Amino acid sequence: MNSGALLVDAAVPLLVLAVAWLTPSLTSPTLPFGVRIPAVRADSPVIAEQRKRYRRLVGTAGGALVALNVGLSATTHLVWPGVVPALILAVCLAAFRQARVAIAAAKRDEDWYRGLRQGVVTDTSLRTDPERFPHLWSIPALLIVAGTVVTGIVLYPSVPDRFAVHFNASGIPDGFATKSVGSVFFPVFVQAGVTATILVLSWFSFRARPELDPARPADSARRHRRFSVRAVISLLLLAGCVDVSILAGAWPIWHADQNLSPVLVLLPLLTGLAIVVGVALRTGQGGSRLPAADDGAPEEENSGVVRRDDDQYWRGAGSLYVNRDDPSLFVQKRFGFGWTLNFGNPRAVLLLALILGLSLALPLIVR
Repeated sequence: MNSGALLVDAAVPLLVLAVAWLTPSLTSPTLPFGVRIPAVRADSPVIAEQRKRYRRLVGTAGGALVALNVGLSATTHLVWPGVVPALILAVCLAAFRQARVAIAAAKRDEDWYRGLRQGVVTDTSLRTDPERFPHLWSIPALLIVAGTVVTGIVLYPSVPDRFAVHFNASGIPDGFATKSVGSVFFPVFVQAGVTATILVLSWFSFRARPELDPARPADSARRHRRFSVRAVISLLLLAGCVDVSILAGAWPIWHADQNLSPVLVLLPLLTGLAIVVGVALRTGQGGSRLPAADDGAPEEENSGVVRRDDDQYWRGAGSLYVNRDDPSLFVQKRFGFGWTLNFGNPRAVLLLALILGLSLALPLIVR
């Protein structure tokens, strides 16, 4: 197997492993492993111990899987694309669930919310005077899509009647299609679909219900504003990087090349993901890593009210939000970075079904 294929086989699992290992660092201190806790318990020994156990298990098992995958790729032809990243993800989820159960048990047994005033707070200025959506950051992705369309039109006459449309991990073609508008411009359709999906989801997410801290509502509102802008910008840049990867994959197809460079296709995508992870590490989920004010002003006085214990609305190890009484379409994730759907809202279920339906229908264009 060539060096490009080896890089692909190593890079994707390593990226999944790195994100899994960093996940506990992205969440708010009051949401360790997706469990809502009062701020005074953020330094509880059980949380520190579970964080160490999680990273030890993910690092050891995930590292072994990455090494095994690279070894098999280098010495044999026994390669299963996607299997090792899926196994790493399974290890991550199992370790995450174990930590979540342990922290939830300590919270319940020690009654961490006893004697505390729980509350919910809102800031109407986030609706009446919202941050402006960063439209300009969508221009790179849109220009790349437009450039790909023009390139496809120019090269269409020279595309052979039968050409490669799929390549294996080594960059060797293993799937072919007959020339047609649908088959030749399939990469453009994928670009347009990915870009439109990210733009629409970013727009809705930008207007998602904020998670404000009733202890310091003004400070958390300022953090929310900066978090929303930074998160959306990173997603729009990711869209542009994905579009470059798709263009890199389309280029040898349109030129009837017999080989595709996995590195050139993968590098822009990895760059985009690195941007998102970097922003997440600097910003934190909901802006938890940001100072209260850019000018270094002192923090707001603590009101003594803690965030309401809302664990009952989060299912599936804290990854699915289901609250029929909440009209929100999107809410902030409990762990990781960004937003997720409120599956108690019929509109959210319809939106997800629409996106999945379009994704399944898109490959039919190439036929």
